[in-house]
Amino acid sequence: MSIEAVQPAFPDTGLDVIVTGLSSDAHTWNLVYLELLLEELGCRVTNLGACVPDATIVRECAVRRPDLVVVSSLNGHGCQDGVRLMDAFRAQPSLVTTPVVIGGKLDVTGGSNAARLLEAGFDAVFEDSGGLSPFRSFLRTLSVRTPGVPLGAG
Repeated sequence: MSIEAVQPAFPDTGLDVIVTGLSSDAHTWNLVYLELLLEELGCRVTNLGACVPDATIVRECAVRRPDLVVVSSLNGHGCQDGVRLMDAFRAQPSLVTTPVVIGGKLDVTGGSNAARLLEAGFDAVFEDSGGLSPFRSFLRTLSVRTPGVPLGAG
């Protein structure tokens, strides 16, 4: 993975973002990195931390109503845990249109599970080898929205 300079491409996007790890993933540095990156890009971030149970993620999102949920995985179980999380997440009526993305090491075999994760309900999948550009482009699409229209609507 190459290191990319973080440029405030859109200072103060106004996006409220929840960053979280999955229930089986104890890695934390990735979550801190994402939090700092998103803050530099003008987002307000709540970091739920590592080893977060699915029910806690769903509950916190239902209460906080974020503009985006960013799920990070480094242990290689992102696909398995992510599919299970999205079953619970999308079953919550208030979260059906909330944008949710996942990224990192999503499989222990190094294969791509993007189609499976998108089918499960993720809005985007960022695989480990993709760098930051695709993620930043996705954020840009969220920050350019019609005032008064909730994210995920339409």
